[in-house]
Amino acid sequence: MPAFSLLRATVLAALSFAAWPACRGEGPDPVVVSLGEQVVRRSDFERHVAALEARGGEKIDPSVLPSLFDSFIEERVLVLEARARGLVREGAGAEDEQKAVQALLMEALVGEVRADPAVVKAYYDSHPQEFELKETVTVRQVLVATENEARDVRRRLARNPMDFEGLARASSKGPEAVNGGLMGVFARGELPPEVEATVFSLKEGGLSDVVKSSLGYHVLRVDSRTEARRASLEESEGRIEALLLREASDRQAREFVKGLLARAKVNHAAAKLPSPRS
Repeated sequence: MPAFSLLRATVLAALSFAAWPACRGEGPDPVVVSLGEQVVRRSDFERHVAALEARGGEKIDPSVLPSLFDSFIEERVLVLEARARGLVREGAGAEDEQKAVQALLMEALVGEVRADPAVVKAYYDSHPQEFELKETVTVRQVLVATENEARDVRRRLARNPMDFEGLARASSKGPEAVNGGLMGVFARGELPPEVEATVFSLKEGGLSDVVKSSLGYHVLRVDSRTEARRASLEESEGRIEALLLREASDRQAREFVKGLLARAKVNHAAAKLPSPRS
C-alpha cells in the first residue's frame, strides 16, 4: 500500500491547529511542526522545496508553496509518529522513512477490512461500463515482402490449411514467425487498419486473401474470436473487492492522519517567512 498516496485527499484547512507566533526565539530556523518531543524545522521544508526544484529543473512558483507545505506536513507528522514508536531510527534515509510509515499505517488500520457482498453487487450494478469486455480475435500471420510471395503462400494454404504454422516459420518475415505466426489477441483499434478490417470480418478458423499494409503483404488466419459482452458478477468480484478494500483502507489512513494533525502544533506563519536563502 503506497503510504503517501493515501494522504492526498486530507484537507488541512478543515482542521483546527494550534498556531504559533512567527517569532518565538527560534532564530532563523524556526520549528514548523512538532509532535510530542519530535520537531521539524523551517530548513527541512526548504531542503524539501530545493530537492523538488532540482528534480524539476525550475524554481517552484511561490503560489504553490502553501499547498506544498501542507503536503509536506502530512508526510512529516507520519514520520515523526513512526519515529516516536521506534519504527525508524534518527538520520534514516527517505526509503527507510517510507517503509516505516507504511508499517505505521498498517499498524494503525483498525481490524481486517472486508467487502460486503451486497456492496460489491451494488458497485457492479452501478458501474456497468467498467465490466464491458471488447470483441477480440486471436490472429496468426505470414508476412512477406512481395505480393507474388504472398499469393504463393495463399495458394499453398488453400491446398493444405493445416500447414499455416510451418509456412509461417519458414517464410514469414514477422517477429512472430518463430511462434508459427501467432501475433496474439487483439481488440479493435490495436492493429493496422487494413489488417483489422480483414481479421474482424473473418470467422473463427478463417483464412484471408492477400492483405497489403505499410509492413508488407499479409496472409492472416483467425484462430479464435470472443464476442463483446459484459463480464459476470462472479468474474468481477475479485476486482471489485480489491477496489473497495483499497478505498476503505485509504479512509482509515486519512482518519489516522487527521488524528495526528490534531495533536500536532503547526507553525504556518514560520513557513511563510521570507527564506534566508532567497
